Amino acid sequence: MDVGKGLPNLASRPHRLAPQGMGTRERKTDDVVTMREVADAAGVSIATVSRVLSGTRRVDPELSARVRATQAELGYRTNLLASGLRLQRTDTVGMVVPQVANPYFSSLMQAVGRRLQAVDKTVLLIDAENDPLVEAEGLHRLLDRSVDALIAIPVDEHESVAAMTEAAGLVRLVQLDRAAIDVPADLVAVDHAAGIESAVDHVAGLGCERLVLVGAARRDSTARERADAFAASCAHHGLDVEKPLLGAYSVEWGRDAARGLLGAGLPDAVICGNDLIALGVLAVLREAGVDVPGQVKLTGYDDVGFATLTSPEITSVRQPLDRLADAAVRRLLHPRDEGEGRSVERLVPSLMIRRSTVASSMPAPPERRGTS
Repeated sequence: MDVGKGLPNLASRPHRLAPQGMGTRERKTDDVVTMREVADAAGVSIATVSRVLSGTRRVDPELSARVRATQAELGYRTNLLASGLRLQRTDTVGMVVPQVANPYFSSLMQAVGRRLQAVDKTVLLIDAENDPLVEAEGLHRLLDRSVDALIAIPVDEHESVAAMTEAAGLVRLVQLDRAAIDVPADLVAVDHAAGIESAVDHVAGLGCERLVLVGAARRDSTARERADAFAASCAHHGLDVEKPLLGAYSVEWGRDAARGLLGAGLPDAVICGNDLIALGVLAVLREAGVDVPGQVKLTGYDDVGFATLTSPEITSVRQPLDRLADAAVRRLLHPRDEGEGRSVERLVPSLMIRRSTVASSMPAPPERRGTS
């Protein structure tokens, strides 16, 4: 598996994929027209422009003529070398992840890599560094490498839309774990609502009445889904809910949030958006002499390796990495007919109950499968 922030160009680069809402970088006099500008001027989607120019899918003749006229008027030129190469199979799949340093993404990346290598596919990886601009540039570089298909975990559900949509119009694309809004691509993800509900049900069953969510800002679909599920589940149980503390998926944010909780009064339980946050919260609580789980119960999310290396071990929602990878690769290699539309497959996670919520570890319920 090749890993890097970017890859060298193999073809001329006639356009940049720009995140929605952020626009392209300041244009220089020698910059050329982007596909988004053609789409905006023609009043159609980026996907429609890419289909017209690639000629791989049928488009309404009137729309096709409008796109061609706008292309000529603006002077947009397609990447002929890359387009030509894409007509031939290269047995390579590009993968874009938000942040390789995040243990969850690195574990998921490895699971996908194993599945693809088992069917003789080479994986080219882009680390988006949690930046939609880096993500868009990375998608462009992968397309210049003439990958056969893409697996993408979008950085932002809004700002990643334009780049993901354009890429999906050029090659087969599957979104994994997260979704950018209205991108014409299948999605394989965990049922994050079910995951958070299992954590809230668990601590509510232990008698906790005041809960707080320490999660990530609502810029990606998983953060939003987990925050919404937390509020709904607490309301279902009639629990007192503190204002959610939303920052980043990081140990540092977990520590900062825990310091704030110490000053404002501790809840009965802290539900964390991922295990990195939980690790930071646990460290500060222990430093302050707070008994976990005696005074405060703590849960994480993802169940990456270090959740069992802490003291106490962290109760965490386990994401089924191997099943996620299997489903994503299956949809990539065996796509449904275009007329069947975009599909979403949701896998149900399982709660791994450990000593951060109970005095002794308890067996977790069996994993269930879910598809929508």
